[in-house]
Amino acid sequence: MILSALLTSVGINVALCFLFLILYTILRNRPSNAELYVPRLVAEGKLQEDDESGVGRFFSSLKWVKRAWQPTEDELLEHSGLDAVVFMRIFTFGLKVFRFAAIIGLCILLPFNYMGNQLNIDFTDLPNKSLETFSISNVDDGSNRLWIHFTAVYIFTAVVCYLLYFEYDYIASKRISCFYSSKPRPNQFTVLVRSIPVTAGRSFSESVESFFSEYYPSTYLSHSVVQRTGKLKELINNADKVYKRLVHLKSKNDTQQSSKRGCCLGIFGRKAELVDDYEKKLEDMEGNMRTERSSVAGKEVPAAFVSFKSRLSAAVVAHLQQGVKPTDWLTEPAPDPQDVYWPFFSASFLKRWICNVAVIFACVFITFLFLVPVLLAQGLTNLDQLETWLPFLSGILRLKIVSQVVTGYLPSLILEMFLSLVPPVMIVLSSIQGYIALSQIEKSACIKMLWFTVWNIFFANVLSGSALYRANVFLEPKRIPEVLAVAVPGQASFFIAYVVTSGWTKTFSSELFRLKRLIWSTLKGSLCCDSDDELEVPSNPYHKEIPRILFFSLLGITYFFLAPLILPFVLIYYCIGYIIYRNQLLNVYAPKFETGGKFWPVVHDATIVFLILMHVIAIGIFGLKKVPLASSLTIPLPILTLLFNSYCRRRFLPSFKGFPAECLINKDRLDHSDPTISSFYEKLATAYQDPTMEPLVYSEASESSTTPLLRGRS
Repeated sequence: MILSALLTSVGINVALCFLFLILYTILRNRPSNAELYVPRLVAEGKLQEDDESGVGRFFSSLKWVKRAWQPTEDELLEHSGLDAVVFMRIFTFGLKVFRFAAIIGLCILLPFNYMGNQLNIDFTDLPNKSLETFSISNVDDGSNRLWIHFTAVYIFTAVVCYLLYFEYDYIASKRISCFYSSKPRPNQFTVLVRSIPVTAGRSFSESVESFFSEYYPSTYLSHSVVQRTGKLKELINNADKVYKRLVHLKSKNDTQQSSKRGCCLGIFGRKAELVDDYEKKLEDMEGNMRTERSSVAGKEVPAAFVSFKSRLSAAVVAHLQQGVKPTDWLTEPAPDPQDVYWPFFSASFLKRWICNVAVIFACVFITFLFLVPVLLAQGLTNLDQLETWLPFLSGILRLKIVSQVVTGYLPSLILEMFLSLVPPVMIVLSSIQGYIALSQIEKSACIKMLWFTVWNIFFANVLSGSALYRANVFLEPKRIPEVLAVAVPGQASFFIAYVVTSGWTKTFSSELFRLKRLIWSTLKGSLCCDSDDELEVPSNPYHKEIPRILFFSLLGITYFFLAPLILPFVLIYYCIGYIIYRNQLLNVYAPKFETGGKFWPVVHDATIVFLILMHVIAIGIFGLKKVPLASSLTIPLPILTLLFNSYCRRRFLPSFKGFPAECLINKDRLDHSDPTISSFYEKLATAYQDPTMEPLVYSEASESSTTPLLRGRS
């Protein structure tokens, strides 16, 4: 890609960013858009109307930036939890890393790259020159200037490792601090017991009661056996849908009694007849639900939530083998009641094993399938290749503005469009693997999405963009540094455009402006009648956002010494993301679960891998540039980085797997002086009841004696 094409891409994306920012600023304070742009404030009753109008209202709307910037980390912690704090620490970590990298890269490395003579730069026609003239590729082979790059790699690695250690230590201590300040929670006193052995003449509930009463007589408190409620849940969901339609029809009848046609262009017939039909359906569904609920008691699953009187007892049970047979009485820490993924419990061990195997094959299949849009995107970056494929477009492609848009903007846009389809698929695949908590599903999907992105967006683009795209390369480990050293620098311009398109523009359009949600709500309001659905406050999609943020970290780290021109674009992305995501966490997203910062080890490990990848590329680059001594002296760097990672894992990772006995005992001692602990124990007995087993309540909106019964909502 030439410099003018990159500038065209940057110009288009900057214009789109300003457009979305202006539209968001205008639409945000409209009362009709409150549920779209500040749903959390609406749900919490904290929405404040702005009395200003006209131009004053417009400039007043810009205060959202200040309001997003002002809250301290402690206020964010209180408002959104530790996971939100850790999420924002990813941005602050990136800002620290790439601020330092930009200073070194732009002030030192870039000028030396630019002054090289390897590519024979014509300074009179710079806009039409390849961006490789700003990369290490332009430094002369064997030049002593390469030792500056060598030194920069060592210094940069040391700085990143120091910052990683500081962040790991800070978040680990924050996790302990949050535990001490927290109120008693059900998951702190509860373990999940699976593979309960079958005993003749006893139910699973009786077996659990007998086992834990015998071996933990002084600390055992209560238990709740899991039941098969899949069919009952389906019945309740169907009843909820019918009930919402009935309420909607009744509200329309009250306001439009003279109307003879229903909503949505009248395709549902007369409203009065529909009301009778829906009421009859709900009567039948109510009977079916009662019948199914009465039969659920005998459909127990060999799994139970067992609660204890102290956190220490629960921790001991969770980490000790309970039975003589290691496959019986399997225990693990229980998730929070709101975090439990109930469908998992209905799956047998064999089914879970088959699903895990199927998920592996599905991930491999999706990975190879995604190579199609990758090859398409790479084809657009090469006009000669594109003209060979589509000769009838050769005339249009020769137009300067068209060629700049096609090569500079379209490839990254197409790739991002296809990539947006992957996160929901990863959530589905993770949900059938047997995880017991929504947070575990999201963390698993996050890891899948991260490595999918690294492979399909980075490696596939790097290798498909070179003549070295051959599978046998990976069968020759000695050649990997050489292959990467040749292929990676050549894709710098593509990834700069990708940062601008996927980072800048998508953050403004998808996150801040919420373009998809806006389009959907507009279409829904235009084609159908007003909806009476309850307001749903979304949660932060960590499985989608964390991999995307880390991918830009990968680009910044690997191209730090190869093509420093990418660094300001990455740094600007982290600045934009910091403000926008703080705004979203405060006004849009509500926490669906709390892991206590368990996403940070994923961030740490990924950053270590990115550093090692940079080292491998450096070894290859210095070898190709005929500085073998520098190449040899770089070899210890990945080894030292792995040793540092090993130390961090031993030092901090145990704190993320569970809390130490010292903390548990101290917290248990504080409970002795807590007057509310007895009432907490009483609530603990029913904390892990399946939501589908909650009692039904009558709707107050209906005047009929046949009012449908609905599940109570918290």
